[in-house]
Amino acid sequence: MAGGSEQDRLDLALMRRVASNEEAAVAELYDRFGSLVYRMAFQAMPTRAEAEDAVQEVFVRLWKTADRYDPQRAALVTWVMLIARRHLVDKLRRSRARVKASSFEETGATNTEPVGADTSRMEQDERLASLMQRVAVLPELQRTVVTRAYLGGQTLRQIGEELNIPLGTIKSALSRALMRLRERSSEEFA
Repeated sequence: MAGGSEQDRLDLALMRRVASNEEAAVAELYDRFGSLVYRMAFQAMPTRAEAEDAVQEVFVRLWKTADRYDPQRAALVTWVMLIARRHLVDKLRRSRARVKASSFEETGATNTEPVGADTSRMEQDERLASLMQRVAVLPELQRTVVTRAYLGGQTLRQIGEELNIPLGTIKSALSRALMRLRERSSEEFA
């Protein structure tokens, strides 16, 4: 990301505005990433209410650490997802520790095996974080198309119109990006 892209500059400006407590910037950050963070929280947390609480806590953490964002280290979407993942893992560990301690005190039981669903969710979160790291190193157009199509829910036509790039170029960028991601995935697991 030498020199940084226009999107990197926009993301950095947004996070600086968030750090300076600009309400509109916090709303913009939430509009961009709220549904993505909620999906992750909903998969990880045992109830919808806990997932909603976790999303609020993640955005408070993003606001408090906004001044630390560095586009040279990670794309904004990657940074947001890593902070969300860390928060959710911490929250699950704390709640699991409380449950274990209270069940031990109440029953004297010593069974402290983790619940399979929690382990599965944590593995999913780790896979998502790994995927986001691979997406972050894609060339700029490929990264933009993947994040807007798969994380932002946009159609390829919408992406092309917003970026003023022909639809065929957008389709090619997505195809190349997916091929690179598959190659890197198979290298990791080989």
